[in-house]
Amino acid sequence: MDLNSDLGEGFGTWRLGDDDAMLEIVTSANVACGFHAGDPRTLLSTCERAVGRGVTIGAQVGYRDLPGFGRRFIDYETADLVADVIYQIGALDALASAAGGRVRYVKPHGALYNAIFHHEQQAAAVVDAVRRYDPALPVLGLPGSVFLRLAAEAGLPTVREAFADRGYQPDGTLVSRREAGALLHDPAEVAARMVRLVTDGTLTAVDGSQIPVEADSICVHGDSPGAVAMARAVRAALNTAGVDLKAAV
Repeated sequence: MDLNSDLGEGFGTWRLGDDDAMLEIVTSANVACGFHAGDPRTLLSTCERAVGRGVTIGAQVGYRDLPGFGRRFIDYETADLVADVIYQIGALDALASAAGGRVRYVKPHGALYNAIFHHEQQAAAVVDAVRRYDPALPVLGLPGSVFLRLAAEAGLPTVREAFADRGYQPDGTLVSRREAGALLHDPAEVAARMVRLVTDGTLTAVDGSQIPVEADSICVHGDSPGAVAMARAVRAALNTAGVDLKAAV
C-alpha cells in the first residue's frame, strides 16, 4: 500500500504543515504546483528533500486559486483547464528534475479533485492534459469517479485513492469540508479504519453504513491539525498488520 500526503503548500515566509516530518513517514509526496499553494523556492526545496529520502514525487495540480487554497469550484473553459494543468505538471517536473528526480504521477487537488468525481467536462480536460504531457503518467483519484474512468479509457495508468482522515458519504464521495464529519481527528480511530480498509476493503460512511472502498494509495493530509501524529499512527498500524508500504508508481 502506498501512503501519500500533500506537501510543499507553504508560500514565502508562511509555512503550512511539517513537510520534513511527513517525508519520513510517507512513500509518495503530492507536491503543490504553485496554483493553489507553493512558491518556486518552496517547491524546489520540497522536491530536493523528497529525492533525498527516496519519496516518490507527484504533481498536485489544482485550480488557479491561491486565496481560496484551491478549494473553490471554478467553471473553466476546457482549453484553459487543459493548458493550466499542463503548465503545472511541467513547472513541477522542471523543479523535480533540478532536484534529481521527476514527476511520476498526477493528483488533482481540492475542489478540482472533488469536481471531477462527476464533472465530465473537467475530468476530460485533466485527462487530456496529462495524456498530452506524458501518456505514461499515472493519475490518482477516487474509485468510481468519472476521472478514473476517462483516464483508463485514454490509456493512462490509474491509482485508486482513499483518505485516512476524511469522512465518506454513502456513495463513496468525500464529505464536504463545510459539513459535520468531514474531518477525523482521533489518530487511533483513523489508524484502525485504514487497517480495516486494507484488510476488508470497507469503510464506515458518515451515516454509519459500511461501504466498499478499493484503494492502492492512502492519503494522510499534511495540513490538518495533528497531521504528523495521524500519519505516524496510520503507518505504525499498517506495519503491525503486516502491510508492505511502498509507492504505488
